[in-house]
Amino acid sequence: MIDPREDVITERLKNVSRIIAVSSGKGGVGKSLVATTLTLELARRGYKVGLFDLDFTSPSTHLILGVKDAQPKEEKGIVPPIVNGLAYMTLVYYSGNQAAPLRGKDISNALIELLSVTQWGKLDFLIIDMPPGISDAVLDLVRLVKRIEFLIVTTSSLLAFETVKKQVSLLRDLKVPIIGIVENMKMNSAQTIERETEKIGVKFLTGIPFDSTLEEALGDVTKLCNTAIANKIIQIVEKTLLS
Repeated sequence: MIDPREDVITERLKNVSRIIAVSSGKGGVGKSLVATTLTLELARRGYKVGLFDLDFTSPSTHLILGVKDAQPKEEKGIVPPIVNGLAYMTLVYYSGNQAAPLRGKDISNALIELLSVTQWGKLDFLIIDMPPGISDAVLDLVRLVKRIEFLIVTTSSLLAFETVKKQVSLLRDLKVPIIGIVENMKMNSAQTIERETEKIGVKFLTGIPFDSTLEEALGDVTKLCNTAIANKIIQIVEKTLLS
């Protein structure tokens, strides 16, 4: 039986030009930081941008952005508040600081509900902070969100990249476009991940060096936009997304 909310999702997203899912094979690789910084950089350039935190395992973009009292409003659905120049929606609006212990069908239902009630309006870009790994939520998003593109984040660890390879294989089977792979928290100049990325035929976007000052920038977007990760994200925006 087809869920009628699925047609509503297509309608909600019809005026969004590009939908980019920032994903990772494993947690803890800096996926949320890449997603948030990417959205901020696009907004800084004058684009209408939304950030949708759908990381059911551990939503954290509200901490990165320093979101305090912002709340969505109800108007024929849910309208995300504008935070630091971008439309911002997160599971935290409903779960607070509590864990969201959802499983299987419940995750799918919550995901469909969030997608169907959120009013994004006209956007140039919608950036989605995805749950890590290859989960039901990821498969649901691929099925429900037409025109979705993936940007994958990994670390320099070959163990982390093994999961990325499986993720790339799945996305290819599903015929989902992959923008490229970002190597985060590089500790040296080794090009191992870049070479491994080339082997699987995916574009290597950039390597982001480990930045010991990054923790001090969390919650302060001005500081965040002056970090190493921001400088590298600028290159992705200029050379890949806007070229």
